[in-house]
Amino acid sequence: MNSLRSRLNAIIFDTDTHAGRIFDIALLWAILISILVVILESLRPLRESYGEWFLFAEWLFTAIFTLEYVVRIWVAKNSRNYIFSALGLIDLLAILPAYVGLLFVSSHYLLVVRAMRLLRVFRIFKLNRFVNHGNIILLSLRRSMTKISVFMFTILNIVLIIGTLMYVIEGEANGFDNIPRSIYWAIVTITTVGYGDIAPQTPLGQFISSIIMIVGYAIIAVPTGIITAEFTKEHTQRQYARYCSQCNAAISPADASFCPYCGAAIK
Repeated sequence: MNSLRSRLNAIIFDTDTHAGRIFDIALLWAILISILVVILESLRPLRESYGEWFLFAEWLFTAIFTLEYVVRIWVAKNSRNYIFSALGLIDLLAILPAYVGLLFVSSHYLLVVRAMRLLRVFRIFKLNRFVNHGNIILLSLRRSMTKISVFMFTILNIVLIIGTLMYVIEGEANGFDNIPRSIYWAIVTITTVGYGDIAPQTPLGQFISSIIMIVGYAIIAVPTGIITAEFTKEHTQRQYARYCSQCNAAISPADASFCPYCGAAIK
């Protein structure tokens, strides 16, 4: 039994083996086909003609992914770590909508979250350099959170004041029925979306509206500038860092002779 678990662990979790690579590629194809089935099933003409086939295919893939998830837990060296890891949670979310659909109609369409499982393509095909670039973006966002939080707090105060002001100026007769609805209008206007479902009718309201729309363009540029500055700073710092020529991982400490991730010699 232990021998079987070890063999399955190598196939499921190790992409360096031939069998493991075949398994992961087959899994990616299964994910893609299952997503395509959910999308096609949402088309009424196809659903009316092939509804039973779509239902069969959805549950077939759900059974396959459920079995795979259970086997992953069984063969994992540390089941708890796998269950609560990012990939483990994604694997669980990939099958939950099908079972929730038994209680809530149409929730099975949420099976498209299986697309998140395609993140494994980076691990399978050794695309670590793309992961590193993604990490730079995430790190830039994390470092910008304090500034962006202050900015968002300021914007919330602005839309609250403007929404209340427009409620007083326009009133219920012009569609500004209450302050929350007026705040909704302020958010839509300041973000330059402009759905047009509510529009000021008085000259003063239109004047304030014009100013808000112009200011909206400047407001959109602020968080972009903050994130871009952090991204540029992080990118500049990494240009002077050492990276493994095999897996492209950042090497630390600076005097390391071998990559701590793949074991390749550092040139």
